[in-house]
Amino acid sequence: MSEKMSTRRWRLVLGRYAERSLPGADLSRAEQRTDRALDYLYAREMERRGLRRDKRGRGGSLDPSQLTALGWLGELRELFPRSVYEAVQAHAIDNLGMSELLSDPKVLDALEPNKDLLKSLIAFKGSADPAVRDKIREVTRKVVEDIVRKLRPQVEAALAGRPNRFRRSQLKSMQNFDWRATIRDNLKNWDGERNRIVADRLRFHGRSRRRLPWTIILCVDQSGSMLSSTIYAAVMASILTALPSVAVRLVVFDTSIVDLSSEAHDAVEVLMSVQLGGGTDIASAMEYCEGLVTQPTRTIFVLISDFEEGGSVARMLAATRRMASARVTLLGLGALSDDAAPVYDRRMAERLSGNGMKIAALTPDRFAEWIGSVIA
Repeated sequence: MSEKMSTRRWRLVLGRYAERSLPGADLSRAEQRTDRALDYLYAREMERRGLRRDKRGRGGSLDPSQLTALGWLGELRELFPRSVYEAVQAHAIDNLGMSELLSDPKVLDALEPNKDLLKSLIAFKGSADPAVRDKIREVTRKVVEDIVRKLRPQVEAALAGRPNRFRRSQLKSMQNFDWRATIRDNLKNWDGERNRIVADRLRFHGRSRRRLPWTIILCVDQSGSMLSSTIYAAVMASILTALPSVAVRLVVFDTSIVDLSSEAHDAVEVLMSVQLGGGTDIASAMEYCEGLVTQPTRTIFVLISDFEEGGSVARMLAATRRMASARVTLLGLGALSDDAAPVYDRRMAERLSGNGMKIAALTPDRFAEWIGSVIA
């Protein structure tokens, strides 16, 4: 790489504040567009730190103030591949406080729908005006539908369970042998010389055992740190409600408890209903869910939380022991960061485990496998 090209790359990395320190870094027209698009975002942070723009010699054509939020997004789309565009978009919303990206319906139309944007919209929706709130719902539905499309086949495959390799021999026992149907189906195989039917197909009665449906209670911590888990819990609930012989109860909580079971089939409605923030009262939420149990041995209680109890630890553990004693299947799903690293109170998780709750930190597809291993 030539020295001149290296200088220009460093100039783009460091921004316009490095102009004086990097003489000779004459940018091409395309590089000037890239510089302007990045400067529109990152110069805000530099100004917040007390640095002033130096516009001398620049002319008006490159002043970032000429860009609008909508125009800036258009520039990003043209200049960068999609992965870079999404990363810069997320940085603008999450780290640099560009709230104008979320307060204009036209700008929302230009944003790339993805999980990072969804997280920002859910956190922002409480302060949005009605027009923006409608647009947030529209974007939320697009992102949710994309997650469901990817996750549903994995969930359904996991909950279908593995085939029982012994099932055929159990069903085809002499107790279930249907001799009338076997004779009827094999009359064509009559052997006149030996005066007998040579059966090449045996028939057996089908036996089915009536089973009660499973109830899955999803108890979801909606405190601010649980946003990613809340999104996937809402999606999982919508997928599970569509399965036969599964009844889903969805309860979200912080210091208050909201039963969203009637909306569990619609992840968008659930996400538009959650109110992030506040404290965490796991004990009260577990006691509420305990009251929803009608068939303990056919109930799976799933606590989705970082296990950082702000209420009574004694009450939380007592509720765990009572449900475990009643033979409710108790699963604790710890929170994961965006890069799938466990972020929960391990000490509290150990105490829950000691009182009868199985604990794991799993991605949604592995969580489906976990539930599938219980109900298979």
